[in-house]
Amino acid sequence: THNLPPGLEYLNQLDQIIIHQQVELLEAILGTETSSKYEIKNPLGQRVYFAVEENGCFDRKLCSPIRAFTIRIADNAGREVIRVIRPLRCNSCCFPCFLQQLEVQSPPGTIAGYVVQNWDPFLPKFTIQNESKEDVLKIIGPYATCGCFEDVDFEVKALNEMTTIGKISKYWSGFVNNVFTNTANFGIQVPVDLDVRIKAVLIGACFLIDLMFFENSLDGL
Repeated sequence: THNLPPGLEYLNQLDQIIIHQQVELLEAILGTETSSKYEIKNPLGQRVYFAVEENGCFDRKLCSPIRAFTIRIADNAGREVIRVIRPLRCNSCCFPCFLQQLEVQSPPGTIAGYVVQNWDPFLPKFTIQNESKEDVLKIIGPYATCGCFEDVDFEVKALNEMTTIGKISKYWSGFVNNVFTNTANFGIQVPVDLDVRIKAVLIGACFLIDLMFFENSLDGL
């Protein structure tokens, strides 16, 4: 563990990561979009990290699903251990030359890897890359991401797209949450021996998937 980026030793023995978006009272009552905050937990429900999205009110209101953001992820001591950076890019299959990209740093200032959207006319597809921009894994989502009263799974696959090694799941949160708030509950399941840097990149992929497919309050019904 002495070779791991500081703070990522918490991920070393995890094969499941839970990401829970915290409900903001103002957003729940007035429907006002506020800066997202998340708790990142182990399978026992113990908080490992907390995350805060940074951007402007203008970005959240006018550019909502495609907005640029920086998400700072800190451990329980308040030390920032992961930084997720998303530039403002297109969110349409009509512009395949300008699709989504995400940069994940750990520690902040040091590249851990990237999430790159791949063009596909039918399925959500992404490539996970390491710090050298070498392809490591694929993520393939379902044809329909609305998920009628059930979980929605994005499969984590080997580069040949034949072998599934894990998944990112959007958990069904119930009628009240899905109608009145944008609250999201995700789970990441991967092999325990997966490189912790790639686990950190998959956390970033989870945030990207949330905004791209589940940002609207009626998603999940």
